[in-house]
Amino acid sequence: MTATNTSPTGRAEPSAQTILARLERIDVWSLASVFIGIIGLGFLFIFYDIFVINVSFIQTCVAIKPGCTPKTALASLSVPVVLNLMGYVVGTLVLSPLADRFGRRNMLLVTMVITGVGSLYNAFVPDYLNFNIARIITGVGIGAVLAIVNTYINEVAPRHSRAKYTTVIFVMSALGALMGIWLGLILTTPSTPWPLGLPFAMASKTFEDGWRWMYGLGALLAFISVALLFRLPESPRWLISQGRMADASSIVADMERRAERHGELPEPNLADAETEVAPPSRVPYRELFSSVLYRRRIILLFLVWFIGYITVYSYAAGFTTVLASLGYPHPEAGIIAAVGTLGFVAEAVVMSFLVEKLERRYWLPIAAAVTLVGALLIAGAGTSIGVSFLGALLIFAGFNVWISPTYALTAESFPTRARTTGFALVDGVGHIGGGIGVLLIAPVLPHLSVFGALMLISSFLVIAAILAQFTTHTRGRPLDQISP
Repeated sequence: MTATNTSPTGRAEPSAQTILARLERIDVWSLASVFIGIIGLGFLFIFYDIFVINVSFIQTCVAIKPGCTPKTALASLSVPVVLNLMGYVVGTLVLSPLADRFGRRNMLLVTMVITGVGSLYNAFVPDYLNFNIARIITGVGIGAVLAIVNTYINEVAPRHSRAKYTTVIFVMSALGALMGIWLGLILTTPSTPWPLGLPFAMASKTFEDGWRWMYGLGALLAFISVALLFRLPESPRWLISQGRMADASSIVADMERRAERHGELPEPNLADAETEVAPPSRVPYRELFSSVLYRRRIILLFLVWFIGYITVYSYAAGFTTVLASLGYPHPEAGIIAAVGTLGFVAEAVVMSFLVEKLERRYWLPIAAAVTLVGALLIAGAGTSIGVSFLGALLIFAGFNVWISPTYALTAESFPTRARTTGFALVDGVGHIGGGIGVLLIAPVLPHLSVFGALMLISSFLVIAAILAQFTTHTRGRPLDQISP
């Protein structure tokens, strides 16, 4: 018998437990396939924006900051990166909890508009000060987008494939990184014979604004994403938490119809769902910090993200500038970073097939090991550009193997009523680690050997991987059992 409630109009509505049990039995992606692309476009923009600065900043710095040169650009990179990450923290702490109160899709629209405005501002800034202000605005939007997108995916994906679909979306992130790095190479470095650069690169004394075109394209991507997001349905789990059972049931029914094209669905198992669903708290931070279980998860996951992001952002946002500070010519450093992004794309595609084979936390030591091997190859490459390319491929593959399983683990570790808030607390605030990596480590690197510099950067991912082994088991379990 199907449990029901009575609506204010007197009509019978299915209970929260029944709808959640119906949702939990679906074992294939059951929203329209186009929604993967729509959500993924937001991720494409985010990682495009993160990686844009990697190659293009040297040209940006020379253009808008008096006295800046390719050799000294690393010292100036720390400020916009740190301010951008501080924007992440502010944006995710202020805006992400609103997604727990007002809906995932609605706040995703708001935050993508903010990112688009920030990127458009970047394209027209007159000086270094305004460039930094624009990076803050973009960061405010991106910090919240990351939390909301990962929450949404976890709430609509099949329980045995949550990490898989997080990784499928992450393929779009890889494409965004690829676009950011390679466009930077084409538009912001001078023509240089391959393999030390690109012979068709466009930067010259008569074309010094390639970086502006890159941020303008980022704004266009963001606004296209906004237009498409209006088609995205709301998370049925969030609708249930609001007491909107009829709306949630309608979306789940549509998901069931799509799932039945792949085979007959099993009967709902009420044991897979909570009998009651608590509504979002008006103060979701209090909801989490008042619970011993969630306090412990917040502390542990925050440390994992904070320490891991030191490695991730040193490579993702600063690899070209780091190599330049270690004596690599700008075009060659850019080429090495650009080739590295191909490893990111390959990793994302391969991981979409493999990520559910292991518990989330077991991927992190693998990620750290691959990153270390890549760093060792570059450190020992000498004048062999081929070995440097292989090292870069492994570095970018390695630190990105770490990200998507940890995204899934983080979203799974908090309850629906405060899931976006919990993600914001650990991932969003954890981005401070990325800022520290650039701010405190960058000045030390020119005084180290290539081996010492890359080992220092990579070591933080090893520490994060060790800490992650103390996280909870989440693979294949119903969300309401993992995080009641």
